[in-house]
Amino acid sequence: MTEAARPNTSFADTTLAHIVEMVRSRTALTRQELTDRTGLGRAVVRQRVDLAIDLGLAEESGIGASTGGRGPRLLRFRSESGRLALAALGPSRITVGVADLQGEILGRHTVDWEISHGPSKTLDEIVRTLRSELRHVLDKPVWGVGVGLPGPVEYVSGRPVAPPIMPGWNGFDVRGHLAVALDAPVWVDNDVNILALGERERLMTPEADNFMYVKVGTGIGAGLVSNGRIHRGADGAAGDIGHIAVAGSTTECRCGQIGCLEAIAGGWALVRDATDAARAGRSDILAGFLQNTDDLTLEHILQAMDAGDTYSTAAVAAAASTIGEALASTVSVFNPSLVIVGGDEVAFGEGFLARVREAVYRRSLPLATRNLQIVAPISDGHDGLRGAAALAAHEIFSRTLPDWVAEGTPVATLLAAQLS
Repeated sequence: MTEAARPNTSFADTTLAHIVEMVRSRTALTRQELTDRTGLGRAVVRQRVDLAIDLGLAEESGIGASTGGRGPRLLRFRSESGRLALAALGPSRITVGVADLQGEILGRHTVDWEISHGPSKTLDEIVRTLRSELRHVLDKPVWGVGVGLPGPVEYVSGRPVAPPIMPGWNGFDVRGHLAVALDAPVWVDNDVNILALGERERLMTPEADNFMYVKVGTGIGAGLVSNGRIHRGADGAAGDIGHIAVAGSTTECRCGQIGCLEAIAGGWALVRDATDAARAGRSDILAGFLQNTDDLTLEHILQAMDAGDTYSTAAVAAAASTIGEALASTVSVFNPSLVIVGGDEVAFGEGFLARVREAVYRRSLPLATRNLQIVAPISDGHDGLRGAAALAAHEIFSRTLPDWVAEGTPVATLLAAQLS
């Protein structure tokens, strides 16, 4: 199709974007379904579908079931047209991956890496790993990059904001650094929002339209999905439940405040208190572990519980109850239909989750918990990468497609906008 034949109005680009996204999400797979579900005229739908095919975004892929007469031609989103580069960062590892434009993970690689090495070295390691370990699936242009960071992120700029476990990262231009290195637009979010997006993609059920993903690991945070979309708040701070104040606590948090939830029940707090208990003789099992290691970990606490250590069992139970009581307030305000509790502390077992449930149900109003499920995630190892892919794909196809579709490629337009 010639440039002159391409529609150049915002209505044309917006309706094309809507149609492409419906085909990509498999909401509608024929021209008639698109006509029925968009309310657009048949001629408009036919023209937009033809343009999507011309741009390489869709293709015809067989004949559908007939309801009388000739079967309709099926449409397929061409997910193989490009690639999404992905990275999920944790305190001591980086997982990078490559997905197609549908979000299907094509390859992944995990590297042991301390986030304290700083942003430049860490981001360069991401680029190096993508190019060296995953070059066999980076065989198509990178249309977008999705990144999850283990700390607060100002979503509009893609910059971390005072992340407690990421020294040297505050205000660093993560987006700009990776955009230049990978020559593609980049979107950055905190890790728990990324995990929530991943669960949303995996579940795709009515319950997943309004749910919370609570990550209980070194710190504590929540990703809030409202009406199928991540709720980030005005500045990206929504869901930072780890710094909810616990009544009566005078424990100092890493953030500098007093009485934060994660300072009492987060992974680093459990390890801190377990170390004190071992040194004070309140747990012979933990004391034995400490003789053979420089630092205790959550794994040591789990092993001590399995060995019948009363201190560890009681400490984990108390942490679960404290987390549940804090979640009860959030449940009453947000009213989700599903709460998924993930992170390292879930390894403590069903007893941990049961105490969280008990506290939430006890402290929340009956209407807020009438249809509420509280469950652990079902992980396939791709959680963070799937969420990073969902983030990039959503930004490309649901939000910014109208801005670049007349040019036939997302990369140049989006990249120029992000680097300007």
